[in-house]
Amino acid sequence: MDLKLDNKLALVTGSTSGIGRSIAETLLREGARVIVNGRSQQSVDKALSHLDAGDRAIGIPADVGTADGCNHLLAEAKRQGEIEILINNAGIFEPKPFEQITDSDWMRFYEINVLSGVRLSRGVCNSMKQRGWGRIVFISSESGVSIPVEMIQYGMTKSAQLSISRGLAKAMKATGVTVNSVLPGPTWSEGVEQFVEDIAGDKSIDETKKAFFQEARPASLIQRFATTDEVAALVAYVCSEQAAATTGAALRCDGGIVDTCF
Repeated sequence: MDLKLDNKLALVTGSTSGIGRSIAETLLREGARVIVNGRSQQSVDKALSHLDAGDRAIGIPADVGTADGCNHLLAEAKRQGEIEILINNAGIFEPKPFEQITDSDWMRFYEINVLSGVRLSRGVCNSMKQRGWGRIVFISSESGVSIPVEMIQYGMTKSAQLSISRGLAKAMKATGVTVNSVLPGPTWSEGVEQFVEDIAGDKSIDETKKAFFQEARPASLIQRFATTDEVAALVAYVCSEQAAATTGAALRCDGGIVDTCF
């Protein structure tokens, strides 16, 4: 299927590893130009080397967890042209008992996971409206619907993304700009791999992964971690011309964890 993304300029935050890098790679494969973003020049350069896409992959280091970082990223990105696709992917997670989550923890999660997407979406939505075409995608999580007891602060931010996405989609009514959320379930990325290694103890990684789904995510219908490429495939479709009638939606790639048809 031709997703008709040739030469579209996409900005993918947090795209030096994990789901973000797979999204960047998939969009590049579909012919888009992609701005790769991470917090350091070193991480961005490493990702560009991995992607090996020539001048269609543009690296811009910036910390989107701050207002200054978002403003810098937008200013540098617009030197490449008007952003036509924005993927709000940057995010952090950390298992922590509720009583140990400090005020600064709550604010840090909110700044990075929520306000980054707000600030960047605000920076591109008017130009998208003026062109009559645009795609904004928030990478939320099944944790925004089924709040994990071990990461309540993370679940809060993912619920917030769903509200922002739906509200912004309504604000973009009849403009040709679509706004959607994609909700991955447990996905095997560098961060998750480190998390599994940390909790493995005397068990093997395979044993720990199996136990995770039996004990922590028994509702999963696939009983395995999704791959980052599986999530990226859904995101790429949402960005396509063929998905023009899909907006204001929360699209699940969660392995069936959320127990509802809606």
